[in-house]
Amino acid sequence: MTMNELPQGHAASKAGAGGPLQGVKVIELAHVMAGPTCGRMLADMGADVIKVEKVPGGDDTRRDIVPGEADDQSSHAFMMMNRNKRGVAINLKTPSGRAVLCRLLETADVLIENYRHDTMARLGLGWDDLKTEFPRLIYCAVSGFGRSGPYAERAGFDLIAQGMTGLMSITGEEDARAPVKVGPPITDIAAGLLAAMGVTAALFARQTTGRGQFVDTSLLEAGVIFTYWHSAMAFATGSCPGPLGSAHPLSTPYQAYRTADGWITLGAASESNWRRFAVESGYPALAEDARFADNASRMANKAALDSVLEPIFRSRSTVDWLSVLEAIGVPAGPIMTVSEMHKDPQVLARQMVPTLEHPRRGAVPTIGFPIKFSDTPVEIRRAAPDYGQHTAEVMRQHGFSAAEISKLSTSGDVLTGAG
Repeated sequence: MTMNELPQGHAASKAGAGGPLQGVKVIELAHVMAGPTCGRMLADMGADVIKVEKVPGGDDTRRDIVPGEADDQSSHAFMMMNRNKRGVAINLKTPSGRAVLCRLLETADVLIENYRHDTMARLGLGWDDLKTEFPRLIYCAVSGFGRSGPYAERAGFDLIAQGMTGLMSITGEEDARAPVKVGPPITDIAAGLLAAMGVTAALFARQTTGRGQFVDTSLLEAGVIFTYWHSAMAFATGSCPGPLGSAHPLSTPYQAYRTADGWITLGAASESNWRRFAVESGYPALAEDARFADNASRMANKAALDSVLEPIFRSRSTVDWLSVLEAIGVPAGPIMTVSEMHKDPQVLARQMVPTLEHPRRGAVPTIGFPIKFSDTPVEIRRAAPDYGQHTAEVMRQHGFSAAEISKLSTSGDVLTGAG
């Protein structure tokens, strides 16, 4: 299925369908989330991503099931992160298994890995081991803290990165009794996005230099970049605000307010939006109140402003307020659950909740690709692979005979599935 609703006059050519990275071959030696996010982005954009899972066991995310899931080998979490990829299972702890991987690398453009700092080097598969043999290879490492510096050897997870980058010090309510993490694993996801950006930039650079390079990013750095505003305040004053709930540290009103039957978010911090809100929604005195004359005044008198706005918003329903605010051009939106978001007409119009067919589980909803290309539209081509599903297929394509595949499978160097 094509993930683009193209504007009139931007019909994609047949040659461009399938994404802008067609012809790029990626070997993904990654598990759980950060590395697979990078691989998923590249796969969605058309790259042939071959996911290499460990033998035995495979990616641990296969078994991250929620109550009610019957399939303990292809969880929804695994399917979310690994669609559009082909899957092979190789035992990299054996010489024969490593030889299979090196055969795949002979024609690969990119290798992605998110193991601990010395795992690949101990296997003889680190950047220093591969860069001479495969000079055009782009080697992308995603880790907790990066491959250099005093923390390079530490294991890292999203929770750790959120705590160490200051994110948990600025998340939650002002009167929170304990630090609060951002709900989703944002440093995992953002590190994967940064890695994908780094890989595509390295592919572009290789067109000029003819050489591959080492691409290195981390959960720590992904967390740091989320502090742009707060770091700017800390650089300017030596400190920054702690948790503010839904409020903005630099402008107001820009936060959530309770209505008569729920909650909405209001973005009326700019002078034009503030005046439009006050005058055109029926509260012109607010626009003339000296305490709220400009953003600096509103920030200085934020408690007073909230005490005025809170009963105003509680006087009408969410639907009423959204109708009023849309009519006068003031940005606002409802606060929805994730399941409600899945049904939102704009989310659906942007094809962000497509369905794909899984060979055993039937129709499976997923999250769509967030970038639309006019000439090279992205396609969801396949569900996430079963464990070892494409091992035999990929090995055949790389010159292994049926007898060699059988021997390697019997010895446990590879695991072959439906492929």
